Formats: sequence, C-alpha cells, structure tokens
Amino acid sequence: MKRVITYGTFDLLHYGHINLLKRAKELGDYLIVAVSTNEFNEIKGKKSYFTYDERKKLVEAIRYVDLVIPENSWDQKIDDIREYRVDTFVIGDDWKGKFDFLNDYCEVVYLSRTPEISTSKIKSELGLSALKI
Repeated sequence: MKRVITYGTFDLLHYGHINLLKRAKELGDYLIVAVSTNEFNEIKGKKSYFTYDERKKLVEAIRYVDLVIPENSWDQKIDDIREYRVDTFVIGDDWKGKFDFLNDYCEVVYLSRTPEISTSKIKSELGLSALKI
C-alpha cells in the first residue's frame, strides 16, 4: 500500500483544497492529511475562521481522505513520515523547494495550486483579511 501525506490549515474549505486532496490521493492508496491546530496557526501568525475540530471534521468528510491527524509544529514531518510509513509527501507548489530535505525519507511532490482560488482571496473578497482571520 502506497501512503501519501499532506499538510495544511484547510480553513474556509474550497474547491482548490478538494483539487489538491484528489490529486494527492491519485499518487497512492492511502491519504493522510495533517490539519494545523489552532495553537500552531498562532505560531504561524494565522487565525482560522473555523476551529481545529471543525476543520478536522470537514476534511474527514472528503472521500479522498483516509486519516486526519493534527499538525502541531513545523518539525513533526519526519516523525509523521516514519510513524505512518509514508511513501510520498505532497504540498502545494507555493512551497517549492522548502521541503526537499524530506527526500531523504520519502518522495516529495509539489502540486500546482488551483490558480483562481485561495483562502486568502476569499477572506480578502469578504473583507475578512482586516480581521486577521
């Protein structure tokens, strides 16, 4: 069984997220999604509209996703890859090159984003960016 893992906040879930998760699942048999916790988002300077538990439930409901785990820190990726016996790490291409060090543990794939949609764009158009959400 080929295992794939990806990471993200997945706030204000939209079709760009679904596209990424579908394409990630196509790279293997079992897709693990690490959803950033509220505490980790604070460290990153982000505030989500939905709580971690709400975002976790949304991601769990997506048919491409087999397991959702919490993302608590930048440094957990190697441990996750080992613990879940991951074959492929997948992330959006806006992170291109940032996770190449994981090639020592598994294949690293940068997938192109859905260009016309992003959570930042949604927040901006709804006037939420000023709220730091």
